[in-house]
Amino acid sequence: MTAIATAGALSLPISLRRSCKFSSKKFQGIKRGFRVYAVFGEESSLEDKKSQWGTLFDVEDPRSKVPQCKGKFLDVYQALEVARYDIQYCDWRARQDLLTIMLLHEKVVEGLNPLAREYKSIGTMKRELAELQGELAQAHKQVHISEARVATALDKLAYMEELVNDKLLEDRNATGSDVASPSSSTSTQSSEVKRKLPRKSLDVSGPVKPYHPRLKNFWYPVAFSTDLKDDTMIPIDCFEEPWVLFRGKDGNPGCIQNTCAHRACPLHLGSVNEGRIQCPYHGWEYTTDGKCEKMPSTRLLNVKIRSLPCLEQEGMIWIWPGDDPPTPTLPSLQPPSGFVIHAEIVMELPIEHGLLLDNLLDLAHAPFTHTSTFAKGWTVPSLVKFLTPASGLQGYWDPYPIDMEFRPPCMVLSTIGISKPGKLEGQSTKECTTHLHQLHVCIPSSRNKTRLLYRMSLDFAPVLKHIPFMHYLWRHFAEQVLNEDLRLVIGQQERMINGANVWNLPVAYDKLGVRYRLWRNAVDQGDKQLPFSKPM
Repeated sequence: MTAIATAGALSLPISLRRSCKFSSKKFQGIKRGFRVYAVFGEESSLEDKKSQWGTLFDVEDPRSKVPQCKGKFLDVYQALEVARYDIQYCDWRARQDLLTIMLLHEKVVEGLNPLAREYKSIGTMKRELAELQGELAQAHKQVHISEARVATALDKLAYMEELVNDKLLEDRNATGSDVASPSSSTSTQSSEVKRKLPRKSLDVSGPVKPYHPRLKNFWYPVAFSTDLKDDTMIPIDCFEEPWVLFRGKDGNPGCIQNTCAHRACPLHLGSVNEGRIQCPYHGWEYTTDGKCEKMPSTRLLNVKIRSLPCLEQEGMIWIWPGDDPPTPTLPSLQPPSGFVIHAEIVMELPIEHGLLLDNLLDLAHAPFTHTSTFAKGWTVPSLVKFLTPASGLQGYWDPYPIDMEFRPPCMVLSTIGISKPGKLEGQSTKECTTHLHQLHVCIPSSRNKTRLLYRMSLDFAPVLKHIPFMHYLWRHFAEQVLNEDLRLVIGQQERMINGANVWNLPVAYDKLGVRYRLWRNAVDQGDKQLPFSKPM
């Protein structure tokens, strides 16, 4: 849970920001090792005049009900209550800001009224309108601040609830055990809280380090079933080792070392002969388990080359490159119900797979990077957020109608609500009538090369699947999008290798990328329990 709390807090402000018009009262509490600040403004009330929307703003000022606990120690439940009053205050404040805008709008309308102009000089009207426009702009700015406060308060509330859940779990685990001494308990609480404090940045710099063996202990989808015919081979690199895929006599796929045991010739340069790969140098033939069953022109020796566990599921070929026994089940990467697969594309990219995943897990760059493809014409929102459960690797983008998930070890799934290709519709995928589903698989071929598997599915226009050469059009579009990213990420990689940190200043919309990096760091460090995953 330490890494979970760290990741959640990375994108959350420590306390609510105060407006320059506000004085503040701080409610502080230290118990179980964390501090809570509740900020409340003190302003003179608005005018008594109410517009026709008055009933919407007839909400009681919550400041009178705030718990009077200044200078007291708060437990997690009291802290949670203070956080809730924070949200109530933010809601009340936002309503008052909106009321201010409406009242100013009425003044502007009154100022522009032809009857009123008869009694005012043009100079007076210009001056009053300029003043009103200034006040209106300030009120709009205050509304944006209030919106940010509400979002911050909600995030803080989710973080508080996580801490409460942690405490409940801790209390449940402590039932029946001896109670530690107060000094020992305080020390333990302090150390736990220190681990939950947000880290300021991540360090991803310098040459790419060798991959930790534990990163290999996952099932990796490395090819599409449609690309592996009975008489074909697919050479791949995975974790800087050469392998070759082919189908055996029974039609099932196999993955063996792409190096002949005799003279180290690449096997994929040969051919498939009755479910065996035949080396093009001296004709030695290997089965899907790596055993050499035929040696022309010489006596048959007991020779076997390395092979990997290899399975086929849902139209994909999977391998297990690690030393640990493979898990009995494979994750499902099928598109949601109602979607039809329209394109399956494989590319080799000159990028370390972690940097490519960073890019795929980031949507805030789209209106700046993909200006000639899918994000052409997108407006730049004032605030982009990725909303996710406190301990999740999935969520949705706000204000974009896009759901996204990182699925270990190297898969990104996204569902995009669209009205037509390249256009956005609605504020969430549920509001959209048509959708595009994408799967990106980033296989670490080497420390500076990635094998990318891309699958695209639609829940509309099934006729497109049957148009001749449509696959080439989808590939062209996918390459255009990737090329817009490649020039940037290759530049990142060059600077990272020379010592620049590509994760210097994580911000709110980096949340999913940060959580991926925390998960990856835990794998590289050999942690027994990985963050954002179920206990083993």
